[in-house]
Amino acid sequence: TEFDHQESSVYDRTLSLNEKVESLLSRMTIDEKIGQMNQYNGFWNVTGPLPKKGNAKEKYNDLANGLVGSMLNVRGAKEVRAVQNIAVNNTRLGIPLIIGFDLIHGYQTISPIPLAEASSWDLEAIRKSAALGAKEAASAGINWTFAPMVDISRDARWGRVMEGAGEDPFLGSQISVARVLGFQGVDLSDTLTVAACAKHFAAYGFAESGRDYNTVDISDYTLHNMVLPPFKAAVKAGVKTFMNSFNELNGIPATGHTYLQRQVLKGDWGFDGFIVSDWGSVKEMVVHGYAKDLKQAAELSLNAGSDMDMESYAYVHELKSLLAEEKIKVEHIDDAVRRILKVKFELGLFDDPFRYCNEDREKRVMGSQEIVHGALDMAKKSI
Repeated sequence: TEFDHQESSVYDRTLSLNEKVESLLSRMTIDEKIGQMNQYNGFWNVTGPLPKKGNAKEKYNDLANGLVGSMLNVRGAKEVRAVQNIAVNNTRLGIPLIIGFDLIHGYQTISPIPLAEASSWDLEAIRKSAALGAKEAASAGINWTFAPMVDISRDARWGRVMEGAGEDPFLGSQISVARVLGFQGVDLSDTLTVAACAKHFAAYGFAESGRDYNTVDISDYTLHNMVLPPFKAAVKAGVKTFMNSFNELNGIPATGHTYLQRQVLKGDWGFDGFIVSDWGSVKEMVVHGYAKDLKQAAELSLNAGSDMDMESYAYVHELKSLLAEEKIKVEHIDDAVRRILKVKFELGLFDDPFRYCNEDREKRVMGSQEIVHGALDMAKKSI
């Protein structure tokens, strides 16, 4: 392995999972903790020249200084290895990145869209389809997918109906479980599986007039009996992450919704994974008129229970000053980081951060006959 950090007993394999997490957490500075809560999109060809100026240069410096916990849209074993190398060998604690990607219906080999797969009513075929997609994506260095989308929707004007299982919460719940089990397999540290992400929490599919990112105004009856069941089923199936949604729910943006995230998901349901924002949804609370600026958006989002900020730059820029002003609690930061580290340990990234970066395996798995035939079989069953 290229990974050689011996600074902490966190790498003592005799410790339990929770002991490893707590050991590492106790050694982290507040900047390093906040860094784990910061997710950046891929911003340059990692195996090419370094960014010279502007936003890309700033992001690179954050990555090299341990201020990034995750990246998305970095693809290919060679590229992932290069970016992971910066994270683990340039930083004080060498905490590996978790690499995310939207695995909606297959990776390189395309399967039917999720709505088409749902029309098969074949749960085992759907599970297998997710597993094959995970296998191909994991061979390309990815270890976390922003799927399944388990939103129930009853408005055909909402274009993202294609990502879900339709309008029925019972069928949606069954398919939610099948896809989570398919992506994650029986062993999350298996290099041909990925961590799943139930999205979008919650009520994204009930936006007024099918207008994406928009307002949702529904009763508690509809929320609990139509919207939430597939998410609850995903928790019971062991899903490792959740993504909150762009929309507001009854006047409160989901990213800043304490009831949804802290009371229902982390409280009533006992979810012990972490919640990532949707792309820029923290800063979009300003657009909703719920936060006055990025700083208040960061405050409201963390206090509500959102653990990782995807591409808003709110947490990495604002949480430290908010903590000094006592507008947020260090306990909430620790809780978020604890959840993120736990998933990284479960993926086996601390044993070997480069375990998903095998170019020979990538060539062998990508577009293999097993995956092509699986996609064809799923297509036939969907038809």
